[in-house]
Amino acid sequence: MNVLIVDDEPLARERLSRMVSELEGYTVLEPGATNGEEALALIDSHKPDIVLLDIRMPGLDGLQVAARLCERETPPAVVFCTSPDEFAVEALQASAVGYVVKPVRTEHLQDALKRADRPNRAQLSALTRPAAESGNGPRSHISARTRKGIELIPLDQVVYFIADHKYVTLRHEAGEVLLDEPLKALEDEFGERFVRIHRNALVARDRIERLQRTPLGHFQLFLKGLNGDALIVSRRHVAGVRKMMQGL
Repeated sequence: MNVLIVDDEPLARERLSRMVSELEGYTVLEPGATNGEEALALIDSHKPDIVLLDIRMPGLDGLQVAARLCERETPPAVVFCTSPDEFAVEALQASAVGYVVKPVRTEHLQDALKRADRPNRAQLSALTRPAAESGNGPRSHISARTRKGIELIPLDQVVYFIADHKYVTLRHEAGEVLLDEPLKALEDEFGERFVRIHRNALVARDRIERLQRTPLGHFQLFLKGLNGDALIVSRRHVAGVRKMMQGL
């Protein structure tokens, strides 16, 4: 079986190429692809049986490439390659797609190649859609597409969500990302862990530090992890926030 390796890191491609070449029954298509666009072109021209596909790449990431392949009549099988610190392994497990974790071990690679199959659209969308849509309960991570690729932020690191026009800003311990999810859907899914303080804001209950009234009569909520910054609490939600804080 012919195998195409797609990874933007030359050393990673070389290592995978060497490992695959040592396995009986597999031939590596050299030199491999360095990004998603190049991968699609090589798949068209070389028709590989299996694609070893890195998830985080510049331009089209691995999930986007796989989604394009799902539109074809005879796509190759796909094995995703990921690092534990860049994509939650449990998300891949829950979606029942083939994958290996870097640094790849020979026995894991061999097993993944034997089980390699074409991921379907339901599996791909399950990697990034809210769990509330699939009936599996609240997510443990929030996914966001960034310039780095797909990032999964652990829910316990989220400080707040703030809606602004069509996007929602997620503030977490290490920075901010934009989500293409409605604030109401996030509230429905995570209502036990977050509280609404404004029509456009949800904050993590366990991040609440204190509620303070300003000289002008407005209310500010100070949160752990914001370095002294505060969010405005609308008058409509002050009573609810106070009641909730009494139970903390």
